[in-house]
This record gives sequence, C-alpha cells and structure tokens, in this order.
Amino acid sequence: MEIINDLVKILGRIVTILPLMLLVALFMGRRAVGELPVFDFLLILSLGAVVGADIAEPDINHFYTAFAIVAIGLLQRLVSELTIRNHKFKKWTTFAPVVVIKDGRFVVTNLQKIKYSVDNVLELLRIDGVFSIEEVEVAIVEGNGRLSVYKKPAAAPAQAASSLAYPVIIEGQIYTVVLAELNLNEGWLKQQLLDRGIGQISEVFFATVDQSGLLHVSTKDELKRITACSFV
Repeated sequence: MEIINDLVKILGRIVTILPLMLLVALFMGRRAVGELPVFDFLLILSLGAVVGADIAEPDINHFYTAFAIVAIGLLQRLVSELTIRNHKFKKWTTFAPVVVIKDGRFVVTNLQKIKYSVDNVLELLRIDGVFSIEEVEVAIVEGNGRLSVYKKPAAAPAQAASSLAYPVIIEGQIYTVVLAELNLNEGWLKQQLLDRGIGQISEVFFATVDQSGLLHVSTKDELKRITACSFV
C-alpha cells in the first residue's frame, strides 16, 4: 500500500512540475531554449537535476523543488539582462566567437584555443554544404558552438561540384586511402610539396586535392603568422 502511495505521489509531482517547467522555460526565452549558451546550459542541467530528484524521491518537499525551479528561471533572466547590458559580464558567462578559417586557410592558433580539431570544422562545413575550405572567406565558431560561414564571392552554388576537395594531409599525417581513391600516391604528393618549397610532410597543417587534381596547402608556419582573430 505504501508503494502505491509513493507511485501516486510521484505521478502527481510529474503532472504538477512539468507545467511549471514549461512556464519557466517560456519565461527564460528563446535564447536559453534554442541556442544554449554555456551559462544557460548549466542552468538547464541544474533544472534537470532538481526535477529528477523531486520526481524520484517522494520524501523531498515538493514546495522546495518548485521554489528552486522559479529561482533558477529568475536567475537566468537576470544573467541574460546583465549579459545584454554589460560587455565585461558577457565575457565571463559566454564563449566569444572565434575565427577558425580566414581566406581559405585554417587559423591554427584559434583552433588550438577552442580545442577544435580539423575534422570537427570539416564536419560543420559539410553540414553547411561546404566541401572545400578554399570556398570560405571567413568561418567563425560562435559562442554556442555553431559554425557561421561566409563564402568567397566566386564560390557560387553552380561551382560547388567542381570545387569539391578531398583532404590528403591533416596535421602532418598523410591520408593514403584518399590518395588511392584519387589514383594518386605519396610520391606525387611529396613532389607537389617540394615544388612549393615544402620539404617535410610535418610542415603541412592541412592539404586537399580537388577534382581537377589541384593541390591546396596550408602550412603550420604560414598559419602561425596569421593574427589570431576573435569577435567580442
């Protein structure tokens, strides 16, 4: 009988707490629900922990849980207002957007700063319909982790198929499988690099071959000279 009472109590908590969660989420606004900046993400985790404990443990005072949910919602709105009004406060609670590609080249220092790999950025580019970094004028990792891409004027949609590029070197490592699929080999690749004054594979940060057989190279030394860029 005690188990049934507890189950009924849990069901009652679910029925009462979810509408409150919905109201708080609507109160927090589209920014918190849709984009999840880092502080809002932490608040959402806190809400989940509070609600989960309330539902799973019938002995917890239901009123305290409701108070905690409302307090978290109010805190989020307060932080959102301070973020909008105070530029310094915004830096403390959000990630600043960071440039990861500039003029068709990776900005290595910024990739290292935000702990993104080349594969991470390439995947985000493909999601955005970009299959070659040569098409990109500027790519920015936003504070919410999304990638914003501004293409070069020449990279029109009609040229997308011809500009498809395949990565053959990533961070000094040759992708022999990709070379084989393109009917190329390491000898050809090394000769192409020598023609550009690059004697060691380890000097190359990123290199691709497009469908016309043209090699595009970003060296580590070249990219270190690019000023680290970020928008604040």
